[in-house]
Parts: sequence; C-alpha cells; structure tokens
Amino acid sequence: MKKRVLIIVFMALVGNQASIMAQTEPEDIAMATNEFQDSFYESLLQKGIENYDKAITALQKCEKLQPNDATVYFELGKNYLSLKDYRNAQSSFEKATQLNPNNKWFWLGIYDVCYQTKNYPLAIETIQKIIPFDEEYKDDLISLYMITNQLDKALSLINEMNEKFGKSDERELYKAQILSQGKYQNGEIENLVDQIKKNPKEESNYIALITLYAKNNDADKVLQITQQLEKAIPTSEWAQVSSFKSYLDQNQPEKAIQAMNVVLANSKIDSKIKHRILNEFLIFVSKNPQFAPDLDKAIVYFKNDPNVDVAKEIGKFYHSKNQFDQAVKYYELSVNSASEVDIETNLLLLQAYTETKQYEPMAKRSVVMIETFPTQPQFYFYSGLANNQLQQFKKAKDVLEMGLDYVVDDLTLEANFNIQLGEAYNGLGDMKKKEAYFAKANQLLRQKK
Repeated sequence: MKKRVLIIVFMALVGNQASIMAQTEPEDIAMATNEFQDSFYESLLQKGIENYDKAITALQKCEKLQPNDATVYFELGKNYLSLKDYRNAQSSFEKATQLNPNNKWFWLGIYDVCYQTKNYPLAIETIQKIIPFDEEYKDDLISLYMITNQLDKALSLINEMNEKFGKSDERELYKAQILSQGKYQNGEIENLVDQIKKNPKEESNYIALITLYAKNNDADKVLQITQQLEKAIPTSEWAQVSSFKSYLDQNQPEKAIQAMNVVLANSKIDSKIKHRILNEFLIFVSKNPQFAPDLDKAIVYFKNDPNVDVAKEIGKFYHSKNQFDQAVKYYELSVNSASEVDIETNLLLLQAYTETKQYEPMAKRSVVMIETFPTQPQFYFYSGLANNQLQQFKKAKDVLEMGLDYVVDDLTLEANFNIQLGEAYNGLGDMKKKEAYFAKANQLLRQKK
C-alpha cells in the first residue's frame, strides 16, 4: 500500500488568525496571540528534534488558548502517532476533522493511524472521504480491497483507473493475482472486449485477452483475437500467431516459418500459444519432412522450458506414427540436453532403438541406465536383448538372470525375459535350458490370457 508523505509548509502571519482556505496545508496558520504562537512553534521545534512528549505539552497549551483550532489537534495527532499512542492519535485527528471536515490532511492523519494499526475497514471508510479531494487515492483503495479480499471491487476499480489514468505496474500485478482465480475471468474478458471496441489500436488489450483465452485452452478464441489484432495492428508481433496459421493454410511454408520464429522469440507471448504453434508445425513437418531442419531450429526456443520437454514430446509424436528413426533423433536430443535422467524418455529411446535395430547404442545406453537405476528390470531386459542381437550371448545371459530378480507382478515382462534367456542359451548351445526358458515363457503368456 502506498503511503503519502505529508509535506507541511509553515507560514507565520502577524495579528489575528486569518481564515484558512479548505485545502491550505495544516501548518500554514496565523497565530492569534504571541503566547499561542510561541507555544505552537515550540511544539514544532520539539517535534523536529523528536521530543514528542514536550511537543504535546506545548500543543496542550495551544489547545487551552484556542480550543477550536483544528490544526492544533492535527499536530497533537501526529505527535501521538510518533509515540505510537494510537488511541490519542486517532482521537486528535478525529477532532481535527470535526472542526474542519474539508481538509484532506486531517483525514490522512486518521488514515495513517488505520494503516499502522491495520484497522482496514476504517481505513477504507476514511480513504473514501479523501478521494473527493484527490482521485489518485483510489490506488490506495485498491490496495485496501486486495488486503481485505474484496477482489471484485478491486478489479472494478483497477479497470476504472487504467482507463482514466493508464495502466500501472502495481495495478497490473494486482489484476494478475485476481485473474488467477477463474471466477473473475469472464468479467475481465467482457471488459477487454469493450476496451478493444473503444480503442482498437491499443495492443495491450488484445494481448491480455489472448492470454486469458490461452490459459483457458480456448484455441479458437485465441485465433479469432489474433486475427482481429492483425487487421487492427499489422505490425504487432502477436499478430504473427494468426499469420502463421493463415500461411500454413495457404501452403506458404516459408512465410509460416518466419511468422513462427517471430512468435517463438517473443518472451511475452504465452507458452501455451507457442506450444500450439509448434504442434501445428510438427504435424506439417511430418507430412513435409524437407522442413525438418526448421523444426530443429524451433526446438531451441524451448530449451529452458521448465514445464514441457519439447524434444521428448516430438519424439513421442513420431513414435506414435511409427517413424522410429525420427523418434530416436528427438529422444536422443532430450536425453543429451536433460539436467536430470528421465526413466520414461530412456525406455522410449531403448524401444525406438529396438524398432530401428540399433543394437550397439542400445547396449551402451542400457548399461548406463542399469548403473543409474539398478532396480529397474526393463533396462536389464533391453541390455539382454541388445547383447543377444550382437551375439554376445554370455553377456546377455548374465544381465538377464540378474534383472529377472527385479521383475514383480508383470507377466509380460517376465515372459520376455524368459524368451531372451532362451535365445541366450540357444546361442551358447545349451538346448535343454533353451527349451526350459521358452516353455516358461509360454506358460506365463497363457497365464496372462
């Protein structure tokens, strides 16, 4: 919450006390008598050197001399407040406002007490009396509404202040906090649509609306607003979201790639929008593989994405399409760039190696994973499979027998272990054990059915 600093200007006037205009600062006062004047200035002197008790004593003399002087009570309030005597401070400020309700500084004294004592209901009531003197104090009211969780009132006042005075960092921060609660988003969407109608050249309103729709996963609305933005402000980088889609639909891939790169390079564009664009380009590249190098360049923009492993997700896309060579490429990129070892990515990579018959890298990767996760049986299985295919039957037998101990309640995996053990013993020339393991595998598969 902002605190207003009270800058007091002192003016000594000679003779009888003059009539003070409503917004004259509190200490611009003419003293009625020399005794009053001396006591008043003594209070200012003592307050200046932080002798608040002595300042109060001097002001109490002034009070006896002129019991209806609002400024005396205001000064008493400030000294009591400095001593953290909140009860007397509030009482003094209230007396000042009763004598002169048209001076905002007196009301600000009460507000200072409320702020320090966290009496927020009275602070709200008081600041509403200050706002007619200075509308910018609505920013303080917004802060009070946030503190007291009156978010609907805060949001309404934020929008009013933004429209009248322009946006501020503080208000935008408050708005983001409010809109993180979904129930307020519909009202904000209506407000932004209205703001766009009033001022179609204000880019920030389009951006805020696009971001809201993106958070709600409303892709159609995102596209609709970006198209609207593109017409209103063709030079906007955000408009490239719409341009990218249009260029793809018109089969202009070079222009689409250029628009995509503009979007991906913009740090302010929501990550959900970027992921959607990349997904659409990925589908395009799967049908037009000559543009794969542009896909690889696009992935670089997601290198530090804390939420999504983009290379892994692209690998899974190609995996689902049975394009295993491409899947291997992106799984390897994910594995090599990851800060932590991910079990799922490595299992997918080993399976893709199997599909592409890349047994050498499969054998090496499975050994690394066994050393990292020694109780994960799948890595022993892939190691045994790779060594069998490389005709290193003794290695296959040893690693499979070791890994079989870790298989629990997984009939399919246990059957596959037995099949590979049968293959290993076949390669070693032990037909008896070969048949025994194959028979065990068949038994397990029948149990599974």
